Amino acid sequence: MFVHTSIRTSDIDKSIDFYTRIMGLKLLSRRAIPQNDAEIAFLQDLEEKGAKLELTFYHKQKRFIQADYEDRVFDHIAFEVRDMKNTISTMRKEKTTITDEPYKLGPTGPLIAFVEDPDGTLIELIERK
Repeated sequence: MFVHTSIRTSDIDKSIDFYTRIMGLKLLSRRAIPQNDAEIAFLQDLEEKGAKLELTFYHKQKRFIQADYEDRVFDHIAFEVRDMKNTISTMRKEKTTITDEPYKLGPTGPLIAFVEDPDGTLIELIERK
């Protein structure tokens, strides 16, 4: 069973705010990991049905550089949204980076778009109708 995905963050408070307030997740737990001088937070959808997202902040990490798109090893995480137009509008107001405007994935496929979290992690938005 797939349990969670962990992504690094340069500012755990800012990331928790983004994923709870903008992406609609709820904070399940947050704690220090003294063995590697880190702090982690687990988030999940409100119904607690999907996989968890772990945010990891390493206190000793001096540089936090997201590679150019073509050079990234990790591609993206994905969220299903009910109303793409409203979601994108909210993200614009919040100054979220929208890397790919909404487009239809084939004639009968879903509507998708791509945005970035505060650290530049790519997020796919999917509206199925």
